[in-house]
Amino acid sequence: MGFGFPFGCVASVAAVVVADLAGATGHPWYALVTLGAVVLASAYRSSPAAASGVAVVAWALHTGFVLGRFGELAFDRGSGLAALVLVSALLAGALARAVSTLRSRVSSVQARVSSVPVRESSVRVREFAGRVPRIP
Repeated sequence: MGFGFPFGCVASVAAVVVADLAGATGHPWYALVTLGAVVLASAYRSSPAAASGVAVVAWALHTGFVLGRFGELAFDRGSGLAALVLVSALLAGALARAVSTLRSRVSSVQARVSSVPVRESSVRVREFAGRVPRIP
């Protein structure tokens, strides 16, 4: 349960390596899309603090190793766009988690309500009363 941040960091590094092998230095969107997917999954599966940390690490990896090749952070238009994309992925994952949690709570409440026992005798009385012919 407490492994969201380490797993997210390892997944971010793997995403940058794969994107770099695919040519992300010439096309930074390759890395940004893969890192966005990692942040989205992290926000959905781990705590908000861990997901926020993964988003920061993903931004640093993108800025330092895709936009800049020597691990130096760059604060320019490309890094600002990367921050915007990663924050959007973080918010989308958190929203998806909240909706999923809400749906599971609603379904568990519905299951509890539908499992409430109904007195069978009162149901039989109603059925019998509906079949008895009424004489005016």
